Amino acid sequence: MRRFRLLFTTAAVLTALAVLGGQAFAGGQSEPGKAAGGVKEIRVGLSYNEKIHSQIQAWTDELAKYGKTYGDQHNVSFKWIINVANGDPSTQASNIQDLINQHVDIIVARAEDAAAIGASIDAAHKAGIPFITFDRQSSTVQPDAHVGGDSYAQGLTSANAAADLLAKNNVQGKAIELLGDLRDMNAVLRSQAWHQVEAGKKAWTTLVQVPTEWKPENFYTGAANALAAHPEANVIFAASDFAFDGVIKALREANRLAPAGDPRHVWVFTCDVQPQALDSLLKGYIDVAASYEAYAQADSLVVVIAELLAGQKVQGTHLVPGRLFTPANTAAMPNVWSRDYKD
Repeated sequence: MRRFRLLFTTAAVLTALAVLGGQAFAGGQSEPGKAAGGVKEIRVGLSYNEKIHSQIQAWTDELAKYGKTYGDQHNVSFKWIINVANGDPSTQASNIQDLINQHVDIIVARAEDAAAIGASIDAAHKAGIPFITFDRQSSTVQPDAHVGGDSYAQGLTSANAAADLLAKNNVQGKAIELLGDLRDMNAVLRSQAWHQVEAGKKAWTTLVQVPTEWKPENFYTGAANALAAHPEANVIFAASDFAFDGVIKALREANRLAPAGDPRHVWVFTCDVQPQALDSLLKGYIDVAASYEAYAQADSLVVVIAELLAGQKVQGTHLVPGRLFTPANTAAMPNVWSRDYKD
């Protein structure tokens, strides 16, 4: 059964859920409603910035699954009221205001824009509703808690492994960096980690930074253009591998798609281990990837919601660490969400 050690203590969780079972709640209502059989119902307003990637469906399914498991054990239920902004910050602000107007007990948001989400956090707090950012942190107003992956550690994991692998193979790297959307703190933190290791270990020089804005087509055009402009490049660092099919296409067109050991090989280091990355890891086209643990992040979110609504003092940030994937260990890795979902 897939499950990771969550970043909080069992005792704190049990205390929080005991409170959930019989005491008053903070939030938009004085107490959540009751579901069938007298079970306490927690109404969670969940605002997604978009829902086009399989990881978001993995989160959604795991929230429902683990929320039920948790609720069955502690006489509570979670009602997930979900809206989607289709990549527009203004739409997301409107969607969150709609959740406020519905008097949900708590709001969770995956922000489209790290700065713009601050206004929605303020609006929820003025209405007495706790607010959690999920996956994407706010760069302005701070919420009651943040739950997500540790993107900085993820970037360091990939970059340090890159430095070690290049040194082992007597390669001085000349790198193309495929940036993420810089409105997303995950992208910012991964890039910062890459350049910290670059400065410290001097295993490569970044020749060019290519903005992708997390648009799949930009991974292809950006990689293709960078490979054409810098034929000497022998390293690619991708802030995410969710659109790795585009990178594969660019490498193939440049006659650089080959595993380690082939003189055409480009050393590739990524973050996330999304569905498009798994096959490339197994074939040796990706040398190192640091994972984003969707299941464990969803489980952590369920418990943080419970703690906040029970009036527990929670730490501000709950970050789930990733794991290091290589061509040698990918097939045997357990609990890999991207095996269960396809783009």
